[in-house]
Amino acid sequence: MKRFLLLAAAASLLTGGCGAQVTGTATTSAPSSARLPSDGAPAVTDPIAATASVEADPCSAIPTAEIEAIGGKVKNSRLDDLTMGNNCVWVFQESPNTVSAGLVTGNKDGLSALYAQNATSGLTTFKPVDPINGYPAVIFANGGEGEGNCTLAVGVRDDLVYTVIPRLTDHHPSFSDPCGMATKVAAAAINHIKKP
Repeated sequence: MKRFLLLAAAASLLTGGCGAQVTGTATTSAPSSARLPSDGAPAVTDPIAATASVEADPCSAIPTAEIEAIGGKVKNSRLDDLTMGNNCVWVFQESPNTVSAGLVTGNKDGLSALYAQNATSGLTTFKPVDPINGYPAVIFANGGEGEGNCTLAVGVRDDLVYTVIPRLTDHHPSFSDPCGMATKVAAAAINHIKKP
């Protein structure tokens, strides 16, 4: 999680310094929707506008029964109030297996921030994958890769990503394919977030 937070914080710095000051009149750069996507990131063709409820309560994005169908019996879940956005952490009965997920509201450049970071400084893992329910996605890391771990970002708007981060031990059935598990979690979340 710390690796992702550092990456997200670095990505958010890419948006800094966009404003300019003219005598007597404040001007700013174009809004995100006008300048995104950038750096080769794919456009989100069906953006999800209504995300406020999931931003506030990321655990509401997926019913517990669906998480259990994907990853096994859930022992508990908790809200992590992070600087880049709220995350839900589902802790499985067979601990210390977890999956955390949420909208990264602190990154206003969406997937473009990851594409830019990979182009400028290079991420240790950067793998665009097939769209998830029609939404572009990337598996990425900036060090610390290991078995049972995956970080998946899905663009739900050009300026917003939903991330899923499984951390699994070798006792978990999805240990050998944590990114497959992340994809299932992301697909379930998108289905619920899109509901009116």
